[in-house]
Amino acid sequence: MQAVTKQKIDLDLLKLTISKKVDASGYSTWIAPLQLEVSGNCLNVVAHNQFSADHVKQVYGNILRDVAADFLLDLNIVTRNSVANTSAANDNVVCQYSPVVKKSTTKQSKCSFNTFVCSDENQFALMACKKMAQGNASFSQMFLYGPSGCGKTMLLNCINAESSSRIVMMSGGYFVSEFARSLRDKTIFSFKDFCRNCDIFILDDINALAGKRATTEEFLQLIIDLKNSGKSIVLSSNVSPNNLSGFDRRIQSLFGSGLVVDMVEPNSFVRKTMLLRAGIENSVATELSKNIPADGHVVNGVINKIKTYTELMNEKVDVNIATRLLSDMLIKCKTPLAMIKIMCDKMCVSYEEICGTSRERRLVRARQVMMCVLKNVTNLSLTEIGNFCGGRDHATVLYALGQIDKQKQTDLMLSAEITDMINICK
Repeated sequence: MQAVTKQKIDLDLLKLTISKKVDASGYSTWIAPLQLEVSGNCLNVVAHNQFSADHVKQVYGNILRDVAADFLLDLNIVTRNSVANTSAANDNVVCQYSPVVKKSTTKQSKCSFNTFVCSDENQFALMACKKMAQGNASFSQMFLYGPSGCGKTMLLNCINAESSSRIVMMSGGYFVSEFARSLRDKTIFSFKDFCRNCDIFILDDINALAGKRATTEEFLQLIIDLKNSGKSIVLSSNVSPNNLSGFDRRIQSLFGSGLVVDMVEPNSFVRKTMLLRAGIENSVATELSKNIPADGHVVNGVINKIKTYTELMNEKVDVNIATRLLSDMLIKCKTPLAMIKIMCDKMCVSYEEICGTSRERRLVRARQVMMCVLKNVTNLSLTEIGNFCGGRDHATVLYALGQIDKQKQTDLMLSAEITDMINICK
């Protein structure tokens, strides 16, 4: 009993000595959760996981070693898993995280850079992803952004399929659900280890984390730790880092600190090539490429529908059949409302937001751009344009047109964006 009391006093004294040599924040965050054990002439410092053990060893190793030496002890920093492995097989105290869906060990042939149909505008993004997959990129962080259906997810899958590096890839929604599950199952430290045990970390659709404060903070720390460890990071979103909603400025700047690459939706050449590669006749592919939306997901839906029809009906699909079969997908004569919805997709805002009363800067700018485009491609009066943009009055539309005219003189990007919108809506 006396020996136990003496060991307990020694451990308390050890902790007190360490606390005097470490700042309060560092002690509460990294040292306090550690378990100290004295075994013979050795002080065992037991961490929750390998990441914590490595960090403590790197940052506080010398301090702990000096304190142990003052007590005539050697220092040994270990993880809880290594201690648990020596316990009984039915010891269920230590919970291990395992993903719900484990990564497949087979590489899918369709996830290849050679199968990605690339336009001139997306060539830079393609080359950057190839460099990342090769593992010799001069940049360690990449942020891909562009509208839905432009090929972001496919490029991320290509990196995952063609790289020989250790890769952890997940969607934003999957990260959110797994983080919540690890908290519920008390496997959060193992989940952290799982995410950090890689050479390249890929997260598709960062927007899923928006507004989730705890998840965002954990992801922010993950990005910082990966960068400090020299690991590579690839993120994707439908908007640029500066336009992300639901994230504070600190996180936006971190996302934008690496290589930021924009992507555009597939043009008619890309859409036609995708259709031809799927085995669709040239005449049908040519006609459809002009009339289907500029969205890779929609193009794949068209391909699946034509293939299924051919298989089930045992009938060759010509232009007439394709037009009838895909009448719900083909772009018809554009009404002002259809033009506004097309521009909503291009500018990553919803039609409800445009018609709403919010004065958020990005929404005000989007409304003004839409009014300018409608003025150029339709014969609508200013009052009618205002009605299509949420019931704005004549004066509001007139003011918006004046603001856009002023900005176009100095903002070449805005001028190019409006020209592009006008060409799409014609």
